[in-house]
Amino acid sequence: MRFHLIDRIDALDPHRSVTARKLTSRQEEFWRDEGRGPEMPAPLVLEALCQAGTWLIMGSTGLRRRAALLSADSVSFQGAVRPGDVLVMSGRVESIGDDTAVLSGRVTVGDRTVLSADAIMCALIPTEDLEDPQDVRRMYDRLTRGATITGGALKEAVA
Repeated sequence: MRFHLIDRIDALDPHRSVTARKLTSRQEEFWRDEGRGPEMPAPLVLEALCQAGTWLIMGSTGLRRRAALLSADSVSFQGAVRPGDVLVMSGRVESIGDDTAVLSGRVTVGDRTVLSADAIMCALIPTEDLEDPQDVRRMYDRLTRGATITGGALKEAVA
């Protein structure tokens, strides 16, 4: 099963940062109840942050490269995510090269942080090795509709 955990990209500053969001719904299949009511599994909260980071990498490379998680030095789960919560993922580039990138970020629900992660190491893989570039472009256009995108070179590179 593939989870799409980004509904919208609110802001994208190539090579620097991304802000994205996900509105959770009770209809999704990932909820777990271990006696405290339904909660989103913590690894999927991290996955949502990583998906935002992937869009940051793709936006930084003209959609030519995407990030694949290699490791994370520090991840702190700080609160439960419940059905109806809006996750806000804020990611930033710590470093980026031809083959790897290092990202950090956090996920919030309202004014509370539910996850923070530092030094997320990613391999950069040609997008076309994993997905049809036209499908990626359509998804990028849908996710960024209405977003604040800085760095004029991005629009030119992916147009």
